[in-house]
Order: sequence, then C-alpha cells, then structure tokens
Amino acid sequence: MDLQLEGKTALVLGASKGLGRAIAQSLADEDAKVITVARSAGDAEGFHHIAADLDDPAAPEAIIAAVRDLGLSPDILVLNHGGPPPGPAATTTPADFSAVMDRMFNAQLTIAQAFLPTMRERGFGRILAVASTSVIAPIPGLVLSNAVRAMLASWCKTLAAEVAADGVTVNLLLPGQIATDRLESLHAAMAERSGMTAEQLRAKSVAAIPAGRLGRPEEFGDLAAFLASPRASFITGCAIKVDGGQTTTL
Repeated sequence: MDLQLEGKTALVLGASKGLGRAIAQSLADEDAKVITVARSAGDAEGFHHIAADLDDPAAPEAIIAAVRDLGLSPDILVLNHGGPPPGPAATTTPADFSAVMDRMFNAQLTIAQAFLPTMRERGFGRILAVASTSVIAPIPGLVLSNAVRAMLASWCKTLAAEVAADGVTVNLLLPGQIATDRLESLHAAMAERSGMTAEQLRAKSVAAIPAGRLGRPEEFGDLAAFLASPRASFITGCAIKVDGGQTTTL
C-alpha cells in the first residue's frame, strides 16, 4: 500500500531512540521528509536533526525557530517525550506534578500550537501523540506518567473535534509493553521494589500479554506512519492501543 507520504514533512520529538526513532524511521521509509528532535542525534542518517533537550524551558521556542529556519512547516507532528520517573501517589508533591506538566505537556502544547494554523490553512495535518495504556488503566507506581498522559489525551480529544473539518486529524497512540530502553528501566525499578530479579519480572510481564511477547518498536512506528498518511483521513479523536491485547477495556 502506498501511504502517499512522499513530499510530506514530519517533525518527530524524542526521536533519538525507542518509539520516537521507530516512528521517524517508518515515516522516512514511506518517503516523508523527517525532522528529528532529541538531545542526541543517535543514528541521524537520512533525517534533518535538531539537537534540543525537551526538558529545557527554552527548547520549544528553539525547536520552532529551527524548523522555520529550514524553510519548513510540518504536515505531520509527532508529540513524544520520555516518561517521568516512577513514584507513588501518596507522596508525590504538587511541585513534582508542576515540573512534569511544564516539561511534558506544556512544551508539547507550545510546539503543536505553533504549527497547527498552517496545517489548517493548507487543509492537511496530522498530530500524533505518544502516550501510554495508562490513559485507560493507570499503572501502579507511575502516578506522574498517569496524570500527564491523561491530560494529553483530553487535550487531543478536544482538539480533534475542533480541527477535523480543516483536514487535520489528531490521534493518540497508547503503547503497552514494547521492547525499548524505557521499558527495561521500568522493569528494573519494579523488580527492585518487588524483590524479584529483572528476568523474573520480565517473564511475569510477558505472561500477562495475550500475544505472548513484547511489542517491537517497528510495529508501533508502522501504525503511526499509517495514521499520518492521507489514507487515514477519516480516523481522528482516537486513542489506539498497541499492547498485544493486554489492556482489558476497549
């Protein structure tokens, strides 16, 4: 299937590794022009790369300016940010929540709102936000992630209805347990708290997935590429799970 992405420009945040890199690669494989953003370039061959730390308060405006300096305005925007550290709800402070909201939600909102008007004017745009299945079922011990992902989901759903008639779609991708460095670090932290080894915790986690394995980053990236394409123009306001059937609610 030709996804008709040749000539489209994509801006992918958090794209040095993991899910962000997988999305960038899938878009590039479909001949989109891809701009990646991350602290380090990783393997940046084939991409325009902007070095920026999304945790820096100055980063959003710097990223916007760098894209415009390239003479580009994204047709496709992928909102993606590494998750915050684990922690319990009982002792997480208002200051902890405020810091995460500034770094993750507010930064991504600033970037999206900068490029949204041009998407609406040209009659085509795709905003994809990488969240988590915690939007549907909060994950124990990840209260900061649970909260900020839920806020992002609500914003995406509200925005989707506002811009649909202008040819702009807004969708949320909900990864479950996909084989990335982030998942490995979460498994290590959970194993330490539970008294299990990392290998035991990983085996227990895989056993809870009906598909019987962890997801592959490229599977996630390929779904994102389809949703970013003109072929997905009637799909908007959706939160789509990529979790091997683990989350029990629809």
